Amino acid sequence: MTSTPNRGGRARRAASGRPTYRASLTAAAAGGALLLATACGGGEGSDGDVTLTIDTFGVMGYDALLQQFEEETGIAVEERNVTDLADYTPQLQQNIAAGSGAGDVVAIEEANIAQFLSQPDRFADLAEYGAQDLQGDFLEWKWEQGTTPDGKIIGLGTDIGSMGMCYDTVLFDEAGLPTERDEVSELWPTWDDFISTGEEFSEAETGASFVSTIQPYFRAVMSQNGGAPYQNEEGDLVLESNEDTRAAYDTVVGMSDLSANLPIWSEEWNAGIQNNAFATLPCPSWMLGHIENTAGDGGAGRWDVAAVPGGGGNWGGSFLAVPEQSEHPEEAAQLAQFLTSVDGHLGAWEEANTLPSTTEALESEEVTGFTRPYFNDAPVGEIYATTAMELEPVYYGPDTQAIDDAFRAALESVEQGQADADEGWDTAVSEAERAAG
Repeated sequence: MTSTPNRGGRARRAASGRPTYRASLTAAAAGGALLLATACGGGEGSDGDVTLTIDTFGVMGYDALLQQFEEETGIAVEERNVTDLADYTPQLQQNIAAGSGAGDVVAIEEANIAQFLSQPDRFADLAEYGAQDLQGDFLEWKWEQGTTPDGKIIGLGTDIGSMGMCYDTVLFDEAGLPTERDEVSELWPTWDDFISTGEEFSEAETGASFVSTIQPYFRAVMSQNGGAPYQNEEGDLVLESNEDTRAAYDTVVGMSDLSANLPIWSEEWNAGIQNNAFATLPCPSWMLGHIENTAGDGGAGRWDVAAVPGGGGNWGGSFLAVPEQSEHPEEAAQLAQFLTSVDGHLGAWEEANTLPSTTEALESEEVTGFTRPYFNDAPVGEIYATTAMELEPVYYGPDTQAIDDAFRAALESVEQGQADADEGWDTAVSEAERAAG
C-alpha cells in the first residue's frame, strides 16, 4: 500500500477497477494538513447517526467495501487518504501522541507496527470487541505482528507484500537474455546469480541499466533474512552482531555498477519507469499497480514477473487499528473487522490487487487463479500467494523506520560515489544508534 520503503505513489483504483490517480503531490500534502486540522476522528451526522473516519495511505482497495459497509450498517464513513506513506506516518505518529486528530480507524504500515504496539494504552484492545475470534483466519505471523506480548490486539492485518521480480522483456531480449518468466527465474536462484545476470546485461550495451537504484534491493534481501536484523525484541540494536545484515548490505553494494542511480519514489525514478531506463525492479505484490500506472500503455506487455532471487520475502503490508481517542470505538472496531474479514480481503483484492493476509482468501480461486494482462497475463495470484504461505518474515523493532532511513541514505552515498562500502556501513550504524537512542 509504501521516500521510505513504502507503497506511496501507487495509483488509487476507482470502483470499476481501472487504475486512476486519485491525488497529486499537492493533494497528498493537503491530506497531511487535513489530518492535522481535524480535532477528532469521528462525529455525529446531521441526523445524529454515527460518522466514522478512516485514515489510509496509498491504495488499500476500500472504495466499494466502504460503500457496502455504509449500506449494511447505516454508519457513514469518511476516508482520508494520503498518497505517500512518507507524508502519512509522521502525522499519524503526532496525532497518536497528542491524543487527538487521528481517525476512528487508522492504517499502520508493517515497518511501523512495533512502534505503535509499544503504546498499547493509546489504542483500543480489539479483543474487547470480539476480534479474538478472527485469529484462525490469518497467517500466524501476521496475527502476531499486530498483537502485544500480553495478548492485546492492536492491529488487524490488511494486505501483505510477498515478493517477485519484475523485468522488462524488451530490454532482456535486446540483451540476448531469455524473456519467458520460468527461464528468467532460472537465471537467478541466488543474488550472486542476479548480479552475474546484470553484468551480462550491461555488457550488451542496450542503453539501459539493470537496476534503477540499489536501495530497494536492500529491503528485498533483508526481507529474506528472518530473525531480527536491526533490533531484537527487547529493542536492542543487533546490527553488528547479526552477520546477515552486513551480508545483505555488501550484496546490494555489489550492484552499484549496475544501477541507473535513480532514487526510489523520486520523479526521476518514475520517469525511468516510463522511459525504460532500467530492466528489473523488486516487486512486492503492490508494486505491480505502481508500474502499470506509471508506465501506462507503453509498458503493457513489456513487463513480466519472475521469481525473486533467494526465495520469498515480504516488503510492506499494513494493519487497521482503533485509537483510544475515537468517540465510537465499538463502531470503529466493527469497521476494522469488516475490512479485515476474509470477504473484506477479497473485496480489496478485487478492487486493487492488495494481497490478502487471511489464509482462506489466499487459497481462494479469486486469488490463485488471477492473471494480470498488463504483465503478459502473468499468474500473479499464484506467484504471490504461494510465496506468502511460505514466508518467515523479519521482526521489525520500534525504530525500524528510522534505521531503514539511515541505511537508505548510506546506500545512496555509496551508489553516488560519495563513500566507499565501509564508510557507508559505519555511517548507517552510527545513525541507527542515534535513532534508537
